Amino acid sequence: MSPAPAPAAAPELLRITDASAFGPAIRARRRGQSLRIDDAASLSGVSVDLLSRLENGKGSVRLDKLLAVLDGLGLALVLGPKDHPGMQSASTPGGVADQP
Repeated sequence: MSPAPAPAAAPELLRITDASAFGPAIRARRRGQSLRIDDAASLSGVSVDLLSRLENGKGSVRLDKLLAVLDGLGLALVLGPKDHPGMQSASTPGGVADQP
């Protein structure tokens, strides 16, 4: 019997403080799943152009389309107070966790 694969590390929570931070996070998730942009767009029910604009921080994207992309990639948008204990462990796009 082959040994069981090592458990994957828990995904990092990311606190988005600027709309342009969505793009790199979405692109990293898509690439981490080995999805081509056209396949990810199809899974999310959006156009390749929209997903490309989102990943590159160009133009605005409707909230319902952003939520569709996040859902299609297995991501969630969570809203909560900044001082919530769960939010304290979230890092900003620069990779630094908020300090209490």
